[in-house]
Amino acid sequence: MAASVFLALVTVLLFLPVARAEIKTTPIATDPRSVILFEEFGFKPGGHATVSVTGVTWRVPEGSQLQAADPSLMGFILISNSLFFNINNESEYAEASGGAFCPLTSKYVLPLFRLKEIAPDGTGKGSVTIDAADQYTVLFSSCQEGVEVTMDVRTEMYNVRRSGAKEYLPVGLLPLPGIFAATSAVHFVFLGAWVYVCVNQRKTAERIHAVMGALLLFKALKLACAAEDSWYVERTGTPHGWDVAFYVFGFFKGILLFTVIVLIGTGWSFLKPFLQDREKNVLMIIIPLQVIENIASAVIGETGPAGRDWLAWNQIFLLVDVICCCAVFFPIIWSIRNLREASKTDGKAARNLQKLTLFKQFYLVVVCYLYFTRIAVSAFAAVLSYKYRWVVNVAVEMASLAFYVFVFYNFQPVEKNPYLYVGDDEEDAAGGQLELESTFEI
Repeated sequence: MAASVFLALVTVLLFLPVARAEIKTTPIATDPRSVILFEEFGFKPGGHATVSVTGVTWRVPEGSQLQAADPSLMGFILISNSLFFNINNESEYAEASGGAFCPLTSKYVLPLFRLKEIAPDGTGKGSVTIDAADQYTVLFSSCQEGVEVTMDVRTEMYNVRRSGAKEYLPVGLLPLPGIFAATSAVHFVFLGAWVYVCVNQRKTAERIHAVMGALLLFKALKLACAAEDSWYVERTGTPHGWDVAFYVFGFFKGILLFTVIVLIGTGWSFLKPFLQDREKNVLMIIIPLQVIENIASAVIGETGPAGRDWLAWNQIFLLVDVICCCAVFFPIIWSIRNLREASKTDGKAARNLQKLTLFKQFYLVVVCYLYFTRIAVSAFAAVLSYKYRWVVNVAVEMASLAFYVFVFYNFQPVEKNPYLYVGDDEEDAAGGQLELESTFEI
């Protein structure tokens, strides 16, 4: 039973993010779970994993068939992720033989300590040195159904550099400080260029351009905080408060990103100076959902998989993200339909054709961007070696930068924008094309 639960949870972990701070204290209160996952870490040979507990107590709940809890059947172990299926085979063999299987007794795990070894004051500690490089998982296993355990668990995992210094970032995330610092610098340069363009073209600059500039600012600040966060975690094991700034700036960046997509999709400032009620309703839905999504992101990042509600928060995060991604498509589709209808009545065929082409391209780019950063990247991360987890971050940031460049370039405040301005001599040539366009649906 414990092994099957363990393998099921580990399978889920392959597709979900895990906290990066490698010194963590996690409170466990009257928890009856047979398997509790704590942290994953990519080790080099010679790495160290230490688990210490304080305030350890346990009890058998009323109505249980157990007369008393056996502390020798509860404890902490470390297991290489490449050996999960070996444990599964052991479990299946034990069940076929009519016996019970306990992960604590598996020959494929590295034991840390069992609760029978704790001191009278309820404290205990165990550590292990890693011989074989791999991704490892720290977990607590109880081979007694329903025994409730209470304790504070401190996990510390690190590799050791040649200089003897501790390295708290996993092997696959070591390049992250440099990656985040470089992408932050690129976005600050991007922001400077955007401000320069807006100042030079102040006569044609609209309110949407200020919102787009704010998006770039918070994106750059979020990446800068991510760089500092990962840098401090690598050297000290804790983020020194940079994680708080990361979540704050990430909150505003998330809201502004979807707001910019919705406002551009509605044609606000470009096609009309106001929003219709249905477009306002989309914003009123997306903004609160973004608040919930960012709360879920913070809970996921700070609690880790040991929390009872960690999987539930992941489901909330994914559900809200999907709803937001679907909601932003409606304003773009409405704008495309409105342009098609306007082309039949206002006599500005060429101008409407160019606008229609732009909004179709914008729709396609938004679809590709959201699909890649939400679905394709997750599938890629699931099959990627633990040594190259940083590649996922590079892929996401490069996709985001490409998306920003496309949007900001095509909707920049330029006089007689080639996408939004058409001379009168082009109207007749575009009339027939718009009639053809109107026969197709998105």
